Formats: sequence, structure tokens, C-alpha cells
Amino acid sequence: MTNTLEAPQQQTDSLSTLMLLTLLIIGVFTLSLAAIFIKLSEQYIGPNATVFNRFWIATVILGLWRGIRAMGSRLSRDSPPQKQNYTIRDLVMLLVWSTVIPMSHISWAWSLTQTNVANSNLLHNLTPIFATLGGWVLLGHYFDRRFLMGMLLAIGGAIAIGIQDSQIAADQLIGDALALLSAVFYAGGLLAAEKLRVKFSTTSILLWSCLIRSFLTFPVAAFTEERLFPSSVEGWLPVFCLALFCQVIGSGILAYSLKQFSSGFASLFLLLEPIITTILAWVIFAEHLSLFNLLAFFVVLVGIYLAKSGRGSDKAEMKTIAEDIATE
Repeated sequence: MTNTLEAPQQQTDSLSTLMLLTLLIIGVFTLSLAAIFIKLSEQYIGPNATVFNRFWIATVILGLWRGIRAMGSRLSRDSPPQKQNYTIRDLVMLLVWSTVIPMSHISWAWSLTQTNVANSNLLHNLTPIFATLGGWVLLGHYFDRRFLMGMLLAIGGAIAIGIQDSQIAADQLIGDALALLSAVFYAGGLLAAEKLRVKFSTTSILLWSCLIRSFLTFPVAAFTEERLFPSSVEGWLPVFCLALFCQVIGSGILAYSLKQFSSGFASLFLLLEPIITTILAWVIFAEHLSLFNLLAFFVVLVGIYLAKSGRGSDKAEMKTIAEDIATE
């Protein structure tokens, strides 16, 4: 009788997981559009102005969405959601999430001025290792051998593209260290977001983080750029798409997935981002795309599948394992 009741529940859980995995792929795809939109935006305004506009536009979109939802709840006479108080620890996590991701991007961009692209990409793609290690040490996550093998396979596929051009040189150590630091920062941001998702909604996390990032990037853009805002519709379009698709939808899906998936597993999906960007650049800008790029894409997918079939991707599963260990 128990098995009969559990079967529909397992099917429902499997369908929910499949839908979330599909959603995560869509999220990574929208995040991979960032390089395209940034390249188009920088034809009209500078890079710092592009970053600032990305965050404040995303803040407005998220604020409007939150207001529409609140108005809809009032019109339907639904009970308003219970307000949750922010503790000092919550505020610290929110500040970490809001700052370390931009610091990761800055470190990565800076590393490209001190080392070659292959070294920078190779070291930045180590983010899943730090996310997995941080999840194990700080959040009590459990990862089995199958998950770890899948993670290493996915990372290997991602870095294989640039390994042939990588090199070790004394004058590039600073750039290599900055690229490695960018991986640590990004992993720290994912761990902070995962911790926040235990208590807060995706919209709340994104809204406050985009607002904080808007205040942080405004003085940088104001002092370094001649033009802060685009002066034409053609200039506004890529910036708006960057905010909507990459910051709101892409980052939103990534944060939403952290409710169920571990940050170590979610970071594996981000390894698809540079490969998808390469394919899009081939389609849009006619940049070179080799068979090796497509092979790396396949290897990363196999690694992600292997990691998903192991223990360490689903937080509910890890919680059950931890409870079983505790009772033994």
C-alpha cells in the first residue's frame, strides 16, 4: 500500500525536477546572451555605464513586478504574504550576494589584462569546485563519487577549449591569481544566494541585490564615463534586453533553482554559458566555431547528467541522507 502511494509522489517529484532542469537551461541560455547585449550596448555607451544601466533598469522591473503582484493579491482578496524580518545575518548574506558577483566579474575582466584568455577562462571555470567545497564545509552538503566524477568531467569539457593555448609564465601569475579569485568570488555569491533562498523569495533577493548594485556602480560610471545613458532608442534596446533577459530572467532562474539544487550543481550549468555564447557569436557575428567547441559542449552535458544522477545535486535528497546518517 505504501509503495502504491509513493509511486505517484515520485513521478510528481521527477516531473518537477525535469521542469526545473529545463528552466535552468533556459536561464543559462539567457545569461549567455549577456556578452552579445554588452557588445551591442558598448557601441553607444561605455562598459561601466552599461553595467549601471543594467542594474537600475532591473531594479525598476523587479519593483514593478512586485507591486503588480501585491495589487493582484489585494484585488483577489487573498491574504497578504507574511512579512519576514531581516536579521543581521540575512543582511550580511544579502550584501555578500550583492557585492561578490560584481567583484567576480571585475576580477575576471582585470585578469584578462594581466594574462592570456585561455589561462583566465581555465581558472574561472573552476567555480564549481569552490562552490562544491564551500557547500560541503559551510552548508553541510553531501556529494558522492558519481557527482564528483560528473563535476570533473564537466569542468574538463569546459576548459578543454582553451587548454591548448594556456601557458605558465612568471609575468602572468597576477592575472592567473585574479582569474582564480573570480572563481572563488562567484562561488561565494552562489552560496550566499542559496542560504538566502531558504528564507526569502527570488524576487526579494534580486530586487535588493540589484538596488545595492545600482548604488555601488553609479559613482564608478559617473566618474569614468562621458555618457551615462544612451541617447537613442537603438542604444536603449540592448541595455534594456540585458537587464530583462540576463539580470531579471537569467539570474532569477538561477536564484530560484537554488531552492532545490545545491550551488555546486547549479554552477555546473554555468559552464555551458561560454560555449553557448561562442555558438551565438558564430551565428550573430560570424565568429569562428570549431568542431572541438561542439565536442566540449557535449562533454559538459554528459558531466552534468552524471552529476545529476549522483548524490549532491538535490538538497532534499541530501537532507534525507543526513538524517539517515544521524539516526545510524
